[in-house]
Amino acid sequence: MHFKIRAAAKEDCREISRMIKELAVFEKMSDQVKISHEDNKTSVVFLVTCVFVVLPGFTLVGYALYFYTYSTWTGRSVYLEDLYVMPEFRGNGIGKGLMSKVAEVGKKKQCVRLQLSVLDWNTPARDFYATKGAQDLTAGEGWHFIRFDGQSLDDLVNEAPED
Repeated sequence: MHFKIRAAAKEDCREISRMIKELAVFEKMSDQVKISHEDNKTSVVFLVTCVFVVLPGFTLVGYALYFYTYSTWTGRSVYLEDLYVMPEFRGNGIGKGLMSKVAEVGKKKQCVRLQLSVLDWNTPARDFYATKGAQDLTAGEGWHFIRFDGQSLDDLVNEAPED
């Protein structure tokens, strides 16, 4: 299947929002999508980067959303927040193409690793990443992904020392 990968632009934000919602439904977390189409216009252009798959004659059919992080042990990294391909286009190398493009962009920016999270029940994705050489740090090193949000985030803010 012939497809093209290109960088996202502000005009793509409506499609980004559509696919974010589709991904959330797939992940059984649609109630957690709080960001709006208007929020995406600002965030995707300035805070994160997105690449899309375009098929001739179709709308955008997949995306990879990523941003840069920093490890005090190894240096700059790229974090793959979302990797999504519409169900009817899966199995055609699009997901691999998107992930490879993010890795290529990261290497050009001197990133030493590509990191991501995957749900424990998403065995097809976990298997796919493993076939590409990914390491499962939860099993391998015992790292766990931790989150503060809502009240726990507010509580941390309230405990911050004054300037």
